[in-house]
Amino acid sequence: MSSDNERLNVAIVGLGKMGMLHASILNVLPGVDVVAVCDKSWLMRKLAKNTLNVSLVTDKLDDLDDLNLDALFITTPIPSHYNIIKKAYTDNIVSNIFVEKTLASNYSQSKELCDLSQTTQGIAMVGYMKRFSVTFNKAKTLLSNKVLGDLISFDAYAYSSDFADMKDTTNSIARGGVIEDLGSHTVDMALWFFGDLTIRSAKTLSITPDSTDSASFELDGMAGLRGNCSVSWIKEGYRMPEFGFTITGRKGILIVDDNELTLQLTDDQSLHLYRQDLNDNVPFLLGDPEYYREDDHFIKSIINKECPRSNFQTAMKVDQLLDDVRLKSHA
Repeated sequence: MSSDNERLNVAIVGLGKMGMLHASILNVLPGVDVVAVCDKSWLMRKLAKNTLNVSLVTDKLDDLDDLNLDALFITTPIPSHYNIIKKAYTDNIVSNIFVEKTLASNYSQSKELCDLSQTTQGIAMVGYMKRFSVTFNKAKTLLSNKVLGDLISFDAYAYSSDFADMKDTTNSIARGGVIEDLGSHTVDMALWFFGDLTIRSAKTLSITPDSTDSASFELDGMAGLRGNCSVSWIKEGYRMPEFGFTITGRKGILIVDDNELTLQLTDDQSLHLYRQDLNDNVPFLLGDPEYYREDDHFIKSIINKECPRSNFQTAMKVDQLLDDVRLKSHA
């Protein structure tokens, strides 16, 4: 940690929508200074100079080497994650890293980065922000308390209309395809809820040869648990992305999405909560409240030297399952 009143010096690589969002949140977190930003785009660097109070704006990762950084936020496209993280570690630029999902483009890369993070003994976190949703956290608590008894099955979905009316999917390719974009959140939550899973079968649909735009896959869990996931960003009627689970156990059913949770037990006990009922408040709101909570969690994990909720190890398991979805869909 930097010695200037024990404040943390943070740099951001990638100044798209997510980079600017994280920069804005970090600027209001106590004890955090965003001291540098890095982006290849001349236009984004110009914007950063005009809007962010930082000491360095650059297009070269090497320029961050002498800043005595406490943490690095990586919000670049998924295919660049591996090279940036590897360089940050091997060149000793920083030991504490936050990267937007997914950790890397495939399991092999993620495994290597996970191993590297272990050698640095720093805090390594991946931006699976749904773990910081109040409704999904309530669902996690109920499942941990075994209110459903032995679990039988789950059905999960992640839908948006982002590309429902588009034939040119250049932007979708840049986001990595729907499996990486929406599917990774769904898989991460499933692993968080249920523990280890395997992919039994998978199907994908592409509206152009170069983009995967919807996918469905079946999963097997522990003790006979069966699951189904459906993800699509060409789904009509979903102006904003929506995530949800229906979980069936011996004692009842739990239905949860971004906005509400319903629990119906076989003994006629029931519970219905909206996110407003679950103290869904943060000191600074930009985007969804989950973004503030995950950034605050990462910073506190550095200060307290604690493993974050969504770390490289958990994210590596996501990438392994995503690899299996792609493999099984071509079988």
